[in-house]
Amino acid sequence: MPKIRGMRGFLASSIGVTCAAALALPLTPPASAATASPVPATEVATTARSVPRAGTPAATPTDRRATEPFAAGSTQSLPLEPLTRDRATPSAEQGLPRRAVRHFSLVGVVWDDPEAELRGRVQVRTRAAGTGTWSGWQDVETHNADHAADRDTSERASGRVRGATAPLWVGDSDGVELRVRSESESESDSAEHTSGTRNLSAAPPLPSGLRLELVDPGEDDDALPGAAADGPRTGGLNAEAAALTEASALAEAAAVNADLAPLGATEIAAMSRAETEQEYLALDAGGLTEQQRQAKPYIGPRPGIVTRRGWGANEGLRESGFKYTKKIKAAFVHHTASGNNYRCSQVPSLIRGIYRYHVKSMGWRDIGYNFLIDKCGKIYEGRAGGVAKPVLGAHTLGFNSNSMGIAVLGSYGATKPSKSAVKAVARLTAWKLGLYRVNPKGKTYLKSAGSNLHRKGKKVRLNRISGHRDGFITECPGRKLYGKLGSARSTAARYQGR
Repeated sequence: MPKIRGMRGFLASSIGVTCAAALALPLTPPASAATASPVPATEVATTARSVPRAGTPAATPTDRRATEPFAAGSTQSLPLEPLTRDRATPSAEQGLPRRAVRHFSLVGVVWDDPEAELRGRVQVRTRAAGTGTWSGWQDVETHNADHAADRDTSERASGRVRGATAPLWVGDSDGVELRVRSESESESDSAEHTSGTRNLSAAPPLPSGLRLELVDPGEDDDALPGAAADGPRTGGLNAEAAALTEASALAEAAAVNADLAPLGATEIAAMSRAETEQEYLALDAGGLTEQQRQAKPYIGPRPGIVTRRGWGANEGLRESGFKYTKKIKAAFVHHTASGNNYRCSQVPSLIRGIYRYHVKSMGWRDIGYNFLIDKCGKIYEGRAGGVAKPVLGAHTLGFNSNSMGIAVLGSYGATKPSKSAVKAVARLTAWKLGLYRVNPKGKTYLKSAGSNLHRKGKKVRLNRISGHRDGFITECPGRKLYGKLGSARSTAARYQGR
């Protein structure tokens, strides 16, 4: 199986890549960031904005950017409190009463043990910044353990990984109220959630260490060195060294796509099928047999892809370096379960929020998905390492090796995905699977690393384009999106010329 190679000659070593690319990218943060006062370590994760007074309208995003031209992202992590006075069941119902907080746009709940399940219901209300209007209660998807690194990987064994709900996008907010209720399976299946006759003593205990995570994704300037409010994992380096480390990470992330786009590009341009085939043969000139070179490549036209720099990834948040699997044999399609109340113009912020939630709240090395697609059909680069390369993700517990994960932004249990999103899934898989000479309408075998559906070591026969639920007992990617995968397979094969 041919492998996609990086730049030849110039990219002879990773040190050469980082140093050379760093020269092409900005090293100095804006003055407002460079001259900011040091933040105490105990406050560093939550100091991006001041706390508004309850009932006081906050400034608009435009006003805030004018007064805070280099507003970094942040995460407020708040421990939950018991909501019941019943001492016999202190862990059956927890939450937070209504309160004013710093600005945030995305919420989630985390807990200590990544193997523990939250069996119950999580609901949140938020106050819109600027209007003071409170939303109704919104459900947060609790089953998220299936989106994770495999158990035998260093990422899973880092000691930083936590259990977590799916993130929920709520838009710019400055107030929150939360309730987490433990429920038996029968209660979860029932619609009688508001009944006053709930038997809390029969409910399973909630996981320990529950915390509400309020994520402010920050502005696009987060992509620049020195932007992180809670900073990169630099081990106590001073600010100048930290900025250089972030610059190196930014350059590192850009260099792995240098065969496809100029350094620092915000988007990898779409190409025709003929142009894509020529690029493929040029990139793999030394890795193809003569028979393979003469054979029809069956590769779909490369779609346009917004790079990490394009959506404003703060490269200082993630761990340095990249992890790869051997090849790409299949694609798993997911939904983010983050809700559908987003505008396509907000997607860079939404992805930055998910990225920060995956890394800072859940303890992963980077965002879990290899690609993300919005409801307008735009494709975004996910986990760093190169869009054409076999980057090891943390998207499908048990089946991250030799696969890629594609997340459609939104919730698709009851909502149909847009035609644009389904078409984007087909275009992306036609190209990426084509790089590895894979027919998107075919099937393959993947060895399970262990999931609640397939035991470790079992060889599982799967569609080349599968839904998350094919590898794990889960609702993901939602019933409505899962039902469109057959169409995506056929369309992807047609894009490949099959």
